[in-house]
Amino acid sequence: MKVISTTAPEPVHFNFGPASGVTGRVIIGHSDGAANFCMRRFDLAPGGHTPRHTHAWEHEIFFHAGQGEVFRAGEWVPVGPGDAVFVPGEEEHQIRNAGSAPLTFLCLIPAGAPEI
Repeated sequence: MKVISTTAPEPVHFNFGPASGVTGRVIIGHSDGAANFCMRRFDLAPGGHTPRHTHAWEHEIFFHAGQGEVFRAGEWVPVGPGDAVFVPGEEEHQIRNAGSAPLTFLCLIPAGAPEI
């Protein structure tokens, strides 16, 4: 069993190309012996955003803090603390911070997908 703060893992910063103001951490992954899933934490700075993209695997997202928007089917949908999003494989998506404070969310992906 592993018990860890979601802020403990070393952060990886993305502030180039199609991503801006994004900090990611692998909370539980392959190196922990997790054979089925990977849990990641992302923090988006005000004005920050992930790239708009698609991939083969599904993922589940839980929004913990801040105000954001998720790009879905050509439109932006507001999200905030306590909201959850399911992104099926091959669906175009993007997340952006729509507030003045950091947007924090946890994201679960299947094992075998890039962890960060």
